[in-house]
Amino acid sequence: MSNIDTLEQDIRNAIEAAQDMETLEAVRIHALGKKGSISEKLKSLGSMSVEERQTAGPALNGLKTRITDLLAEKREQLKRAAVAARLKHEMVDVTLPVRPGPAEQGRIHPISQVIDEITAIFSDMGFSIAEGPDIETDHYNFTALNFPEGHPAREMHDTFFFNADEQGARKLLRTHTSPVQIHTMEQQPPPIRIVIPGKTYRMDSDATHSPMFHQLEGLVIDKSADIANLMWVLEEFCKAFFEVPAIKMRFRPSFFPFTEPSMEVDIQCDRSGTEIKLGEGTDWLEILGCGMVHPNVLKSVGLDPDVYQGFAWGIGIDRIAMLKYGMPDLRAFFDADVRWLDHYGFRPLDIPTLFGGLSN
Repeated sequence: MSNIDTLEQDIRNAIEAAQDMETLEAVRIHALGKKGSISEKLKSLGSMSVEERQTAGPALNGLKTRITDLLAEKREQLKRAAVAARLKHEMVDVTLPVRPGPAEQGRIHPISQVIDEITAIFSDMGFSIAEGPDIETDHYNFTALNFPEGHPAREMHDTFFFNADEQGARKLLRTHTSPVQIHTMEQQPPPIRIVIPGKTYRMDSDATHSPMFHQLEGLVIDKSADIANLMWVLEEFCKAFFEVPAIKMRFRPSFFPFTEPSMEVDIQCDRSGTEIKLGEGTDWLEILGCGMVHPNVLKSVGLDPDVYQGFAWGIGIDRIAMLKYGMPDLRAFFDADVRWLDHYGFRPLDIPTLFGGLSN
């Protein structure tokens, strides 16, 4: 029996000293394997007398059971220790905020957002979206639009001209999106209902002007379009864009070479607070220019002004973006400052729709 007690103590010490599964498995094989110390003693029971077996048998079986249980307990202990060590090594601070995914980090620039809003509004009214080149000829940018010779816009101090070609003609960066009106009328017979968002270029730069800016123009040509139609279109656009139920508008006589009569349009606002509120108050804010298409413009594209008539308007996309979303400085639009874009930008999947809300 003393040998059994000594054997048990040795095996217990070996189990206790095991620090990993491999060492513990070696102890198990050494004790309970086919040639293990306990297995060898169990084999020796056959050579013992009946009296010796009656004493040694239960003692050896009890030893085997105790060692088996001790091995199982040590195995679970090592498993728990391994999991704890792994958790400590791979620990994640769950108190940190979750990092946003790409769709949450990216932002749509306010200009792109406003162009999408404009597209949604005028598409609902039955207008098509037209585009054209940024580089234009004098004919499309000025002559076909009834700009007279000597007009200030034709001068170097107002327009970006390229060097003259072999024939002496100089192309230019378009000063408005109006040349697209001429291209469209040359390529498409009436009726025409288009809006033209795009970049334009003029030599001007301050807090509210940029050498490159964005403009929206609209054009309607048919046999019956009149000023009443023009006023309705502009009123519906302003209500939808600024998301107000009603808005008062004031049409003032003005002059543009390509329209006759021409008008400046003011909208109702309230300037009494720290921000301009549109659609309420007793103040007025100039927002766009418009008018009936000049007969000379119709003649330049081969349309008979005694048969066809129409109206057009132009509005600064950057300007109405600043008004709607409270951005004080136009120059920040083009600074590529990620912090500014994160503040004023829009989520990529928030596509503006009339039924879902333009700026939700």
